[in-house]
Amino acid sequence: ATLSDATIEYLNGHLPPNWPHGNPVDIIGDAQAERYHHAVKACLEDDNVDGVLAILTPQAMTKPLESAQALIELSNNHSKPLLTCWMGETQVAEARNAFAKAHKPHFRTPEPAVEVFSHLSAYYRNQKLLMQMPGPFSHHVEPDVESARLIIEGAMQEHRKVLTEMESKALLSAFNIPVAKTMVAHSPNEALLIAQQLGFPVAMKVNSHDITHKSDAGGVLLNLNNAHEVRAAYQHIHDNIQRNRPNARMDGISIEPMIVKPNGRELMIGVTSDPVFGPVITFGAGGTTVEIMGDRAVALPPLNNFLARELIRDTRIARMLGAFRNMPPADMNALEDVLLRVSEMACELPLLKEMDINPLILDENGALAADARVVVEYRQPGADRYAHMAIHPYPAHLASQWQLADGTDITIRPIRPEDAGLVQEFVRGLSEESKYFRFMSSMHELTETMLVRFTQIDYSREMALIAVAADQGKETELGVARYAINPDGGSCEFALVVADDFQGKGLGQKLMVALMEAARSKGLKTIEGEVLGSNHNMLKLMDRIGFTIKASEDDQSIMKVGKPL
Repeated sequence: ATLSDATIEYLNGHLPPNWPHGNPVDIIGDAQAERYHHAVKACLEDDNVDGVLAILTPQAMTKPLESAQALIELSNNHSKPLLTCWMGETQVAEARNAFAKAHKPHFRTPEPAVEVFSHLSAYYRNQKLLMQMPGPFSHHVEPDVESARLIIEGAMQEHRKVLTEMESKALLSAFNIPVAKTMVAHSPNEALLIAQQLGFPVAMKVNSHDITHKSDAGGVLLNLNNAHEVRAAYQHIHDNIQRNRPNARMDGISIEPMIVKPNGRELMIGVTSDPVFGPVITFGAGGTTVEIMGDRAVALPPLNNFLARELIRDTRIARMLGAFRNMPPADMNALEDVLLRVSEMACELPLLKEMDINPLILDENGALAADARVVVEYRQPGADRYAHMAIHPYPAHLASQWQLADGTDITIRPIRPEDAGLVQEFVRGLSEESKYFRFMSSMHELTETMLVRFTQIDYSREMALIAVAADQGKETELGVARYAINPDGGSCEFALVVADDFQGKGLGQKLMVALMEAARSKGLKTIEGEVLGSNHNMLKLMDRIGFTIKASEDDQSIMKVGKPL
């Protein structure tokens, strides 16, 4: 951690002049309890510091017990983790006993303390990862999904699985990924006209869905500066392909402006399809040495900004994206934007089997896809638009707006992990009768385990739609309807509860209709549930929306309700 200026100034007033004025904070060997108190207090109160490890190495003038007591007091008054390492044996034995009696973490050597911090950091990171629930679209400007699907369908109608470079770039453009402008020539003269239109210098590449590595086949020539070089290059590439890949089918030669980015970093973004996990996004160093470098990190879509940053951080090339020698830092927002767009492609294009954007050239001015390769594969369409994915994106398409008769605006949307606080307050606010009708037992509030279970759901197997009203930017939950798919895969069991103050206003029926529509869109055939016989309002609602009602054979106080979807 980098200590703030205020912390440095505070420490300057309480430490000897020869302290190192930075982290780690060396409070000098003759430090007494007061100096430990001021140093640790300053660090704990610094917003840049997440935790502190205090180390004592006993000297002749050291008072380990007094210093330990000072830190115990600080630990009691601060929430940040404070770990201690009192090194030695006899001289620090009393201090260790004091830490133990106060239930404060203490260590004999620094190494296990540092390892504990590593575990704390990993736990915090994993908890943040668990809370991520990206939607299928990450931008206000939606992609042209229909055009992208038509490009794929056109290739498959021609019995092709590999898209040409032009088709691949058109696919990227449909998802608003910047691409190098490219045109295809079918003769040397046409190549000359295109080059003059685009402007010199240009790059020329063979246009063939049979050739993956164009450079290896002699199908790439760069920095062509005039008409003579372009005409010669066309014939040269043609001859190379005839010699090196005689069975490959050529569909002309693509021509694009030579990308001149002195500060550009060559990156690679890809999509592969795993038989178990579905689409997987890869990121790492790009260029012609991508296989040799082996710098690659993987993530399951959908991504959001946090997950995109984590993916970038897990690669070695990430260290070259900041200021490096004479190069300014690269535009990280542009890189995250491309990763999010690729995530959208993985979500919305189930026929996408493989994709490589290599290189993606990134500099301080943005990102540009210089080349791309796409492989598609036919899959049987189903009712679930995201059945091809291991992690379903947040189903934003199920969100809707509604208004009560009194003018209250209500949003009905799928639940999110960050709704845990809303859900807890909602349950606490229910009357004892409403709690009993919902959970069929007496309870005050949800346990931590139940809260996680109700808010961190798998959208492919269950759904929870909550009704919320916003007041001055703060949401309040008014009701929730949820279903879980039964083991037979064709039916689901539902639950519904509405805040006491909003019962009898039509909200329960609106939630049930929305829930049934969501279940129907998943291909489910039946929705069913159990209602206490004394819950007359719920039974009236079930009858009103067409559910059958009959007493349970096992318990006459419970009514079984159901409806075909």
